[in-house]
Amino acid sequence: MANSIHVHEVSAAYGSVQVLDRISLIVNDAETVALLGTNGNGKSTLMKCIMGIVAPRSGRITARIDDVEHDLTGRAPEEIVQLGISLVPEGRRLFPRLNVEENLLLGAHRKSARVHRQRNLDFCFETFPVLARRRKQLAGSMSGGEQQMLTLARALMTEPKILLIDEPSVGLSPLLVIHTIEKIRELKDRRALTVLMAEQNFHQAIKIADRGYVIVHGKMAHEGRTRDELSDNELVRKLYLGM
Repeated sequence: MANSIHVHEVSAAYGSVQVLDRISLIVNDAETVALLGTNGNGKSTLMKCIMGIVAPRSGRITARIDDVEHDLTGRAPEEIVQLGISLVPEGRRLFPRLNVEENLLLGAHRKSARVHRQRNLDFCFETFPVLARRRKQLAGSMSGGEQQMLTLARALMTEPKILLIDEPSVGLSPLLVIHTIEKIRELKDRRALTVLMAEQNFHQAIKIADRGYVIVHGKMAHEGRTRDELSDNELVRKLYLGM
């Protein structure tokens, strides 16, 4: 059954500072869509609007979950999570004084995921063996790469149909960035997820994205309808490829 997101003409602001200006995008069923843009251009704010953390000033956000359409505009974050949408936040946002397993179990709060808590925990430990080995280690004592794995795994504990991933490469070494991006590809395929990924690292994002959008100063500057179309755009070459 199909799962998708449709953002239509969304504008958002913090006080008098406008961050998003009539942003529209679509993430179709089982796609990985990259949301590109340098830091401070509104990618994270758009993610927060979809999750109900930031209320849009105008526009509409809808999601189709298992072929049923839901209007997300004005819904609380916990309601959106219950529908089957999960966010992997920028900066990881773990509970540092809880251990790995405790952080994961906190992710299983979605009603339909509670009954499968052990199955999902086993899946996370199978997918990220380092987490299985360190299940009793405090999250705050782990490396940045290990914390990113834990954040991804915690989101999977909700059994999402749609996964939003905000800047997964931030603060990671080049080798860990490659590993993290590959894990996102693997998880998307194994769980048949619909993925919207905000990312500054164009070279890594394009490895797994089916297509993408570029945000500049809060406006949608380019839509690449294919991976090649995204790569061949003049704006993308200027921003990311030094051409």
